[in-house]
Amino acid sequence: MKKKTIIYDRNGNTISKKILLFDNVTDMRILSNNIAWKIIELLSIKAMYPAQIAKELKLFEQTVYYYIRKLVQIGAIEQVGTSLIRGGTARLYSTTSPSFGLELEGEGKELEFPNYSKKQKRKNVPSILKEFYEDNSFYGLIVVGAPDPHGPYKSSSRDGHYAVHLSFYLGTLCDDSSSSFIVKLDVDAKAEKDIDNINLILVGGPGTNIVTSEFNKYLPIQFNEDNYWSGLIDKSGRIFNMDNHGLIAKINNPYNKDKKILVLAGVRTIGTKAAVIALTNYGNKIFDKYRNDDELALVVQGFDMNSDGKIDHVDIVS
Repeated sequence: MKKKTIIYDRNGNTISKKILLFDNVTDMRILSNNIAWKIIELLSIKAMYPAQIAKELKLFEQTVYYYIRKLVQIGAIEQVGTSLIRGGTARLYSTTSPSFGLELEGEGKELEFPNYSKKQKRKNVPSILKEFYEDNSFYGLIVVGAPDPHGPYKSSSRDGHYAVHLSFYLGTLCDDSSSSFIVKLDVDAKAEKDIDNINLILVGGPGTNIVTSEFNKYLPIQFNEDNYWSGLIDKSGRIFNMDNHGLIAKINNPYNKDKKILVLAGVRTIGTKAAVIALTNYGNKIFDKYRNDDELALVVQGFDMNSDGKIDHVDIVS
């Protein structure tokens, strides 16, 4: 005997329901008895005392007690309460499941339901995000640049809204949402000392996100420290300075080796968008070969392939 969940369509809506499955004929014989089944039907509507059942079905109480004992033995009903009646203890019973069935040997078939949510049909978590998920829940903090002038350059972020698109994507990878707010401004994250005690996803370059600037020198591919807007520089000295160049980098947090930092940033705002699109649209394809790498850095370039003024394609350039 085991419990499972059945999913079916009712008038265009996807419904889930618990079912108690029996694996032997003896138990099923008890359920197939006409009186036992009538008792089950009554108790599936509401909990009842044996005397109430006897009165409803016009049976002797001894007969009702007989079948109640049998149904309790096979786990179809259970005692859910007691009450003192005329100096004695009356037991209240209810069904243990809203459905009952018999499961035979044989493999099931995976079905597609039109109303099945994305969380129920969640995607595979890309390897680059593996440390950000535990027990099908997201554990991390997205940090975006503040929209007001701040930092040493008194700059204002214009790419913070990309965190909305990113968050929608992250939500498709898990069953449970976080109980805490997962997005903070860079100034708040730094002031509240959140940069070393949790996994971080940093959206935006070091010129507009002061938390990104905090870790820029640790990145395998860095923004030019002399002028963040002049481009990215890899270890060989190669420069990537086009507006649509973006960086996807993952490192261990230098302040806490147990935590990870993921940077999605561009030379300009359009480059940050390219980095976000690369992760959300092509994450599994791009990062599959980096499955065992704890740290990595890629430069991507975004393109407008259909000439509508928006990035719709991303290439890896380094």
